[in-house]
Amino acid sequence: MPFATGPEHRAVGKPHLPPSPRRPPVSADPVLKAEREHLRQSRDDLAAMREHTLSLTAQSADHVSTEYLKAALYRRAKALEDDPSLPLFFGRIDRTDDDASETFHIGRRHVMDDNGDPMVVDWRADVSRAFYRATRADPHGVTLRRRYGFAGGELTSYEDEHLLDPGEADITSRILTEEIERPRVGPMRDIVATIQPEQDEVVRASLDRTVCVQGAPGTGKTAVGLHRAAYLLHTYRERLARTGVLVIGPNQAFLHYIAQVLPTLGEVDVRQVTVAELVGTVPIRGADGTGAAALKGDERMATVLRNAIWSHVAEPAETLYVTRGTRRWRVPVHEVADAVATLRERGDGYTTARSLLGQRLAHRILLRMEAAGELTDDRVQNAVARSRPVKQYVDQLWPALDPVKLVMRLLSEPELLAVAADGVLTAEEQATLLWPKPARGPKTAPWSHADAVLVDEAAAALERVPGVGHVVLDEAQDLSPMELRAVGRRAATGSLTVLGDIAQGTTPWATPSWPEALRHLGHDDAHLEVLRKGYRVPASVVDFAGRLLPVIAPGIAPPEPVRSNPGRLDVTRADGDLVEAVADAAADVAAREGSVGIIVADDGVGAAAEALRRAGVAHGELADDQRVTVVPATLAKGLEYDHVIVVEPAAIVAAEPAGLRRLYVVLTRAVSSLTVVHSEPLPAPLTHQ
Repeated sequence: MPFATGPEHRAVGKPHLPPSPRRPPVSADPVLKAEREHLRQSRDDLAAMREHTLSLTAQSADHVSTEYLKAALYRRAKALEDDPSLPLFFGRIDRTDDDASETFHIGRRHVMDDNGDPMVVDWRADVSRAFYRATRADPHGVTLRRRYGFAGGELTSYEDEHLLDPGEADITSRILTEEIERPRVGPMRDIVATIQPEQDEVVRASLDRTVCVQGAPGTGKTAVGLHRAAYLLHTYRERLARTGVLVIGPNQAFLHYIAQVLPTLGEVDVRQVTVAELVGTVPIRGADGTGAAALKGDERMATVLRNAIWSHVAEPAETLYVTRGTRRWRVPVHEVADAVATLRERGDGYTTARSLLGQRLAHRILLRMEAAGELTDDRVQNAVARSRPVKQYVDQLWPALDPVKLVMRLLSEPELLAVAADGVLTAEEQATLLWPKPARGPKTAPWSHADAVLVDEAAAALERVPGVGHVVLDEAQDLSPMELRAVGRRAATGSLTVLGDIAQGTTPWATPSWPEALRHLGHDDAHLEVLRKGYRVPASVVDFAGRLLPVIAPGIAPPEPVRSNPGRLDVTRADGDLVEAVADAAADVAAREGSVGIIVADDGVGAAAEALRRAGVAHGELADDQRVTVVPATLAKGLEYDHVIVVEPAAIVAAEPAGLRRLYVVLTRAVSSLTVVHSEPLPAPLTHQ
């Protein structure tokens, strides 16, 4: 793999130019000079594209359409913004087809010149697939693959790989390796320059296919999920413009961390929410104990809610009478019962079926009117359905329900719960569900997050919930069956990208297997992809954290580290004050390049922050984007730092029932180095070599 370098980027490789005692300086390399000129011209063309978009005027026949066009133009202009710190292209392929050669520069978005010819091809375009997939065994028509090195947005180096040259040996790309291992500060970045073939398979899966990705720490599953969303938005633009894409993460800290990935890829119109925000219809004022939360998250609660809802439909006991003009018409009880039974069997939501009952009863009356020789049409039927006798009859037989009030009653009225849970929950389980008395109104009830999920289920049982075209669900292993059902409803007519790691499940209701989770999501025919190669977590950290896997997840293999740098592991036992030892370790690690995460048990965050302040180590909290961050252990999932200091593993383990799994998550946040500071003995699995 020939290599050339500028003054800001050094690497090992075969020289691009032939050896010469009077070799010109790299800055005079004609190839590098030409590529820099192509980059400069591409930036000018991108600016021209944006200026053209801004010059357009949104005009339409009506105000609503005009505002829609204005919004579309704004989003288009936003997507064309240039970030000078990021390269417009990161690779190039030369292809030969039917004796004609073509060159494509691969980048984050499409850029064309004044003639409409491509200066940069979007990485999601079909032609770009070969950049990620081409090998010597299957070159995909590629004769040359070139990678570029950048510093501060300036092109500094390149590597060439001649895929059809039998005399050129395979050499690991130094540029690719350095990009993967480059220190990171701040939010997560895109990985378009480093997507690997097995990751590309997932990214380019079609829109009609649900994919579940099992990925150990450092395998890039979150990045793969986000890049799949970007790929689908590019490839199925019109369909997803109507139905949308939804990204669901475990908490706001995680969403803040990934927030800039899609915008840097030109996708600025994707909604990103937590599960709590997804089901947030009631004010959360309470918190359930582990037993109650697990029971409320059990899939049997869906049956209990359906029973509670449909228990409100009464058996007809009286004939329906409707007077029109001088005539009085009737619908006998047995015909009403038939209409009710038919609507219940249709499978529609409670509210939808209720709205049809009046029409069904009105139709029965119309049949009698026609038999008597009266003229009827749809207007007559609608008038009968809206008449006071029919509306009152329907209200008594099939009352309107509100999901919030229904769940409030279910959790505060033992009689209703007993009817709904008969044969589903035991008496002890029913007692666990009930709120402490006195019962309260909907606005002041002690709603918990698990209660909000029940309200969402009840709302869906009453009336269909609108869905989206595609859902990306990260850290899916931690969701309860009822939470998974809530997510699945949003993708009932679409598809999902499900991301997670069974070994990192830390909730009491964490899913034991992906087939079970996919069943709750309503997509049990999904394709399961396992990412095994660890590109971010170094070998020393994988080996240390992997000692926990035989205990927490016997069937899950650790990632296979592929990084050239094995990383650094330091385990320090504090002889004196633990907090002061943490401050000393932080001062030492902060002198290194890259981000630093100091992860402690949740109740130790304040003490750690105070020790850092006294030691003069500048730091911040999760939302502050500081280089040194104090992180509660329960919020560390999905995040990564170049250097991680884990404080008192025993305290992290003792803080929750799934403490060893939490510790595994915490230890695997490190990208370059891991420092463990402890005063109590380490958990037993970590001491076993």
